[in-house]
This record gives sequence, structure tokens and C-alpha cells, in this order.
Amino acid sequence: MSRALPLAIFLALVGLFGFGIWWNQRHDPREVPSPLIGKPAPAFDLPVLGDPARRVSKAAMLGKPYLLNVFASWCFACRDEHPVLMAEAQRLGIALVGYNYKDDPADAQRWLAQFGNPYGLILADRDGRTAIDFGVYGAPETFLIDAQGVIRYKRIGALTPQVLAEQIEPRVRALSGGAP
Repeated sequence: MSRALPLAIFLALVGLFGFGIWWNQRHDPREVPSPLIGKPAPAFDLPVLGDPARRVSKAAMLGKPYLLNVFASWCFACRDEHPVLMAEAQRLGIALVGYNYKDDPADAQRWLAQFGNPYGLILADRDGRTAIDFGVYGAPETFLIDAQGVIRYKRIGALTPQVLAEQIEPRVRALSGGAP
């Protein structure tokens, strides 16, 4: 019996290793399931970047779907994503709202001046407290929020033309009453 125990442990580890390989081949590690999908977006009341006296709340955003794109001037992956947003923002058919995360407002404004501004509105979460409620891991991340304020999709990582075409656009069409 004592000789069989090491073999059993070895076989169990091999089985776990094999399952891990199988799992990773079938699931994109950037697609972390969010417990907020299908639930109301967290309440927020954040200042507008460049106009801190003006604040925008979740209630003010109700009525139309929008993409909430988390970005920061310090985020290297955001630089990769930004040209995609600049090229595709108008074509999406819904509002693209920037969510400036843990960033100095002056740095964010310089960054947007340098690379362009695809956003119709930019919310500033300098200390990142509201981002915690959204379950933000870092930047970039993107949320699709419907007209009732319910989170319908979350993307961790940079948006690409492929992600927009295969993941976002079908969901936007579904929200607009088009074919899913």
C-alpha cells in the first residue's frame, strides 16, 4: 500500500495538469467572468475630466446604452488600444464614455491631446474608489452598459478590431433590437 500512494499522488497531479491545459485551450484568460454581468452597474457620481465642478451620476447615464472604457495615461496597453478607439468609436453606434482611472487629470489631458479624444464624455476616478465597485482590475477594461444601467459585457484588456467585431458589435445590435 505504501508503494501505491506515491503513484496515486503522481497520477492525480498529472490529471490536474492535463485538465489545466485543456481548460486554457478552451478559455481566453482575458475573459474573466464578472459577477456584475446582468446586474445593475454600481452607483457613481464622478467629476468630468477637465471640468471637476461638473459631475455625472449613474442616473444621468440612463436611457441609452454606452461603452465605458477604463483608461489612463500611465497605461501602456491603453496606447495600443487607443488607435482602435479613434478609428472605430463613431462606427459603434453608441456613446463611448471614457473612465480615467487613478490618473492625474493634467497627465490625462496631455495624453488625450497627444493621441486624440474618441470619447463623448470622460469621467475621472482619481483615487479609484468607484472602480472597486465596478470590479476593475486595471486598465484598459471596457463595460457595455444598457439603457437601464445593467452591465451586459466586460472586457479585460485592450479592445481590438476583432474584439469589437466579434464581441461588442453583436451585443450592441442586440441592445438596439437588431439581430444578436
